[in-house]
Amino acid sequence: MGQGLWRVARSQQLQHQGYSGPGYLTREHGRRMATNSVPGTSHRKQAQGGIDIYHLLKTRKSKEQEGFINLEMLPPELSFTILSYLNATDLCLASCVWQDLANDELLWQGLCKSTWGHCSIYNKNPPLGFSFRKLYMQLDEGSLTFNANPDEGVNYFMAKGILDDSPKEIAKFIFCTRTLNWKKLRIYLDERRDVLDDLVTLHNFRNQFLPNALREFFRHIHAPEERGEYLETLITKFSHRFCACNPDLMRELGLSPDAVYVLCYSLILLSIDLTSPHVKNKMSKREFIRNTRRAAQNISEDFVGHLYDNIYLIGHVAA
Repeated sequence: MGQGLWRVARSQQLQHQGYSGPGYLTREHGRRMATNSVPGTSHRKQAQGGIDIYHLLKTRKSKEQEGFINLEMLPPELSFTILSYLNATDLCLASCVWQDLANDELLWQGLCKSTWGHCSIYNKNPPLGFSFRKLYMQLDEGSLTFNANPDEGVNYFMAKGILDDSPKEIAKFIFCTRTLNWKKLRIYLDERRDVLDDLVTLHNFRNQFLPNALREFFRHIHAPEERGEYLETLITKFSHRFCACNPDLMRELGLSPDAVYVLCYSLILLSIDLTSPHVKNKMSKREFIRNTRRAAQNISEDFVGHLYDNIYLIGHVAA
């Protein structure tokens, strides 16, 4: 009872002082109108905020009428910069409002090349009626087809003129694309060894430490889950490519492709040993050095020790 009487009295006090809802909003609105009517106010805002900010404020309507800035009222380069941050789905939605701006070829060209870095069609004269928006839809559909059936996906790209029927072009497409399913890609490369050969040559391992180079290699060409002929083929191709990229280092260390092959296999086994929860007794650094030098006698003990430290600190080379 006492609290109810206090609230009534407090409400009457606020109304007497002019802070009631409608009255307070009316006074606040009047004060804002008076501030905006002061001569030179807009010029001060322009001087403090700069020309661009003043232009944005000038082109923006009141919040009650519109909740966003009309991009057609902005300078074209500013509008394109804003739209360039959108993905394909949002850009399609934006085209419902700003059709000319959101359908600009430069925006869709950027989306295509940021997702699919290389396509044969990029280097050709575009056919009649070509548009990058249509190309984006075809690339997206082809990628989904590849992730279901790799052979059908590649055939789709060729049928649309997006890719040339060349192992080198297919390898460049795979190397510059991150939307392909790695399991399907592994199956495809196991069947297309000609594409695999060209894909390996696209890697540059110059001045890279061996475990780090092996990690980069397996990020693009995923290792099989089990040991076998395909894993041995991958390590062999990597070893030759690593030696070709670092001839001076190979001469300094006295390493051959066969020695690098042994080191790579040792690093994979060490990675499994150190990271697997099923292995209770982990291999020590001394044991790794002894076992590795037994297989490749010309390798220095310090170099093998650095290899162990890298795996111990950073983790698996083929994860």
